[in-house]
Amino acid sequence: MKIKIFIWLVISNIIFAQFNQPKIEATKSTHDFGTIVEGQVVSTNFEIINNGSGELKIDRVNASCGCTAAAPTKNVLKPGEKTLIKVDFNSTGRLGPQEKYVYVMSNDPVNKELRLSFKCVVVDKSVAKDVNTKLPKLKLNKSEHDFGDVEEGKLVDTKIGFKNVGNAELIISEVKTSCGCTAALLSSKKLQPGESGNIRIELDTNGREGKLTRTIIIYSNDPEGPNQVITLNANILKRK
Repeated sequence: MKIKIFIWLVISNIIFAQFNQPKIEATKSTHDFGTIVEGQVVSTNFEIINNGSGELKIDRVNASCGCTAAAPTKNVLKPGEKTLIKVDFNSTGRLGPQEKYVYVMSNDPVNKELRLSFKCVVVDKSVAKDVNTKLPKLKLNKSEHDFGDVEEGKLVDTKIGFKNVGNAELIISEVKTSCGCTAALLSSKKLQPGESGNIRIELDTNGREGKLTRTIIIYSNDPEGPNQVITLNANILKRK
């Protein structure tokens, strides 16, 4: 009887282990950046999902070269959960066709190493102009805004417009603010040639006093202006 119980427990554990396994999958495993200009930094996100029945743990993410950086937004995924792996490629010092790989190591027993890839063609800046390569170009309608005198504690906001005046799709990869008192919201991260958008900016003056200067940096695939800065000014007055 004891032998039968032992065998039943072993079989049960094997069955449980088989059905309680993580399964790593990517909604897309390849990306094409198209033609970019040498020196340009481009980014994309790969969506990873746990399609298994057990907890998925992403141990590490490795890139095939030092020109590529990759990191997940979340390392542990329950069944059905998703995360993003942001991949940045720095084309400085590289020319011609490029194909790079990113390897995602996890506890998936079947697919311990998930391979992601991207490709592009890097052209020299002078060549790009000569052959009229299609390139995006971000143009802000202004790069500075002065809120003027603002009573401490007030939340003030403004909108700054921008346009893609290039001849290729403009992709805004990230917007960074210089402090937590400033928030920025884009109307769109992707603009086709000729399309316009805006960035809504909020400044929280709570707990601040005197002249204040803050910056917002817009990162995009515009090769001539990949990091464009908006400067905010305000004079914070004591609360009445």
